[in-house]
Amino acid sequence: MTAPLLALEDFSVAYGSVEAVRAATLSIADNEIVTVIGANGAGKTTLLNAVMGVLPSHGAMRFAGADIGRLEVEQRVERGLCLVPEKRELFGSMTVEDNLVLGGFRVPAQQRHERLEQVFARFPRLLERRRQLAGTLSGGEQQMLAIGRALMANPRLLMLDEPSLGLAPLIVTEIFRIMRDLRDGGVSILLVEQNARAALRIADRAYVMELGLFTMQGPAQEFAGDQRIVSSYLKG
Repeated sequence: MTAPLLALEDFSVAYGSVEAVRAATLSIADNEIVTVIGANGAGKTTLLNAVMGVLPSHGAMRFAGADIGRLEVEQRVERGLCLVPEKRELFGSMTVEDNLVLGGFRVPAQQRHERLEQVFARFPRLLERRRQLAGTLSGGEQQMLAIGRALMANPRLLMLDEPSLGLAPLIVTEIFRIMRDLRDGGVSILLVEQNARAALRIADRAYVMELGLFTMQGPAQEFAGDQRIVSSYLKG
């Protein structure tokens, strides 16, 4: 059996005496979309930040077979982990192209140019706005830029925190299509998303997080038909 790309075991994250993530076990395979759904405050964003190394954690964390628990954020990026945070954290006073170039700052110049062209091919709208300041983009364009910037680092696992938040329905559809395309192109995705219905539609597997604990896990299609999930997270 092939080892998972990312494996967490007995994984915990605490803020002082408060455990925000408790004894979590999670795995993601190559070419897989895994979504974590749950109410606000369940610990989903904390989980992503801890995997990225932004927050300290306890327990086992292996990526591509190697222990990465003690690596700095930059080292995890070099291994192939990237996070697109909920607030995107773009440099609004810099151009679209400069934001993208920063995403590949550790990449040799020739490869950086190639990846920039790949991002522009995937996001033609960013190519049209390459000289525009990031802060003047629409919300959907900013989300595309945040994803494009992460792709500049050539990730094996892309983690996205609420990528549809505040976006118009047509843009949400496009963002989710992009995620499917990335998965089909060899990028695994760990997705935290309040729009649980849309997340389950594209995911291969899903976890439910409640108060820092994973309470359910299984194939995403089964979750979409589970009455407990429907009544709690798929209303409307």
